[in-house]
Order: sequence, then C-alpha cells, then structure tokens
Amino acid sequence: MDSLRRARMLSLGISVAVMCMANTPAQAQEITINIGLVRSISNGANLWGVERGYFKEAGINLKIEELDTTANVLAMLAQNRLQIIEGGVSAAYFNGLLKNLPITMVVDRVSSPLGHNLMLRPDLHGQITRLNQLKGKVIASNGTGAVSTYEVGRMLETDGITIADVDVKVIPFPQMAVAFRNKAIDAAIVIPPFTAQLIEGGFAVPFKDPDDLVKPHPMSIAVSMINTEWAKANERAARAYYGAYLRAVRDYCQAYHGGSTRAAMIDLLIRTKTETREPLLHKYPWPARSPSGAINTASVMDMQKWFVESKMSTANLPLERIIDTSYVREAVAKLPPFVLENKDSKLAGCR
Repeated sequence: MDSLRRARMLSLGISVAVMCMANTPAQAQEITINIGLVRSISNGANLWGVERGYFKEAGINLKIEELDTTANVLAMLAQNRLQIIEGGVSAAYFNGLLKNLPITMVVDRVSSPLGHNLMLRPDLHGQITRLNQLKGKVIASNGTGAVSTYEVGRMLETDGITIADVDVKVIPFPQMAVAFRNKAIDAAIVIPPFTAQLIEGGFAVPFKDPDDLVKPHPMSIAVSMINTEWAKANERAARAYYGAYLRAVRDYCQAYHGGSTRAAMIDLLIRTKTETREPLLHKYPWPARSPSGAINTASVMDMQKWFVESKMSTANLPLERIIDTSYVREAVAKLPPFVLENKDSKLAGCR
C-alpha cells in the first residue's frame, strides 16, 4: 500500500511540474522576430521594449536591422526576410498590395506633430520666402515615392505648384548634410534627429512645417507593417509582439511629455547612437505617436490618392485592404487606459 501511495504521489508530482512548466512564460521557447527600422527617435519604443524585457516576457527575441527607407525594403518584408518593418507610408506599399504581396499596416509609428521640416540651404534663407519659389529647385527626399515626397507635394500644392515642378533627388537622411554643404540640393524634407543636427551644424535652416500645411490632419506618416503569411502561421507571437510593443510605446509617450521614463529613454537613445548629442534631445521636440497605436485612416487614404494623382501608383484600394486594425484593438483591450503622468505638459500629440 505504501509503495502504491508513493507511486501515485510521484505521478501527481510529475503532472503538477509539467503543468507548471507549461504555464510559465520563462519556460516557453522564444520566437525570433526580425524587424527593420528607419533610424528615428521614435525607435526609442522598440529599443525600450527590448531593454525593459517587454518582448522577452512575451516570448520574443527581437532582432533589429536599420533601414534607409521602407520604400526600398518592402520586398524583404514580403519575402519574410523581415517579419516586421517600421517606417514611412510609401507608394511602394500601395503598389505591393496591388501585387497581392503578403503585407499590411498594423500600428501607428509617427503621427502629428511630426517634427519634420522642409529645410533650406542657409544661403537661400531670405531669398526663398514662398513655396512657389522652389519651382525648378532641387529638393531632397529619402526615397522615391516615400511619404516625405508626399509631404513635399502637398505643401507645394498649397502655393500653386506641384511635385512635377521641382527636381526631387533621393538622398538618405544621414547624407543630407553633405549635400547641403556641397550645394547639391536647395532644400530637403528632414525628420528628427536630423532636423536638429542640420540646424546645430549650420547645414540648413527651417523653412516650412508640413504639420502647418498638409491635410487631413493629424498625419499618420509612419507605421508598423507585418508579413501577413508569417503572422497567420505565428498568430500568437504576432499578437504578443504588438501587446508588448504598445506597452513600450506608452512609456515613450510618457517620456515625450517629460514623465518618469524621460531620463532613461534619453540615455537609451544616446547609448544606441540613435542620437549622439544629448542636448538636442532636451532642446528639440520628439516625433509624436498614438499611445493607442491608432492610425489616422483619412491621412493614409489621402496618401494613396496623392500617389495615384502623381502617377507613382495606380492603387485605389478600400481601407480594409490597407490597414488591419485587429492587432491594435486586441492590444488596447488588454491594457489599462493611458493616463498622462505629467499633467502640466502642453505638448500636442502622444495623448
């Protein structure tokens, strides 16, 4: 009898141990997700999620690859060489959907206020005072059919000219300072942290803010996109990623408004060389984003329309083909309401 009782107890102990192991996140096998990011201060959310262990808690090993522009890497996403990419909305995205590539937008990454600026070469300051004076001038954008080109186009249209009236030259953001210095360009559409770097280095001067001119507003100009075939085969991991990601986005938004995470977020951005000059992170505004991950659909639909009008795309797709909102809805439902720590912040965005 004692022998039988001991056997039963041993069997029960093994069963309980197995159940505990199965229900312990730390014991779960991590899945690796390869993500491509265009370098920006808003990357702080992804870096924060890695540093604070949010992704690890969700069973994810996040590997980050830096990109020049998402317009050139959609093929890598479609081929599953990258499972997720983050960056600007582009004509290539809409064209990819027309080709039935397995890609979709999921979550907001950058929305108004953007911190973008159409910047001028310093020697043109005072000579060029209106947008229509850029007719025939060379304007740098970070990619053919990139969202930055959309921003320039919509701005030019407010003063009676179009993107066809200027010479758009594709130059990656890190190379724009040299292009300005060599007078290879007259103007450029620039994002943080490069806006601050160009101002501080005397390479360019601010000219026009797209947030003041481009409608619909607020703009959702950068997003997270996922490979839909991979997501279907790894649905649990995909949804776990966005749940962890939104936690990090909210910490970024608290830092944006001067909350408790700001000092550590700045330290992280410096250590990862996202920005190398700490004073700029204190002096200049950061890109805003939605703490709920919501994309302004009117903004994205206008981008599709503009790319068609500018003959960069022929897409005329319904909203449900362009954005999958299910990931955001699920992530938000599992989190408490976002409450701003710094009630005195007057900054727009990230609310």
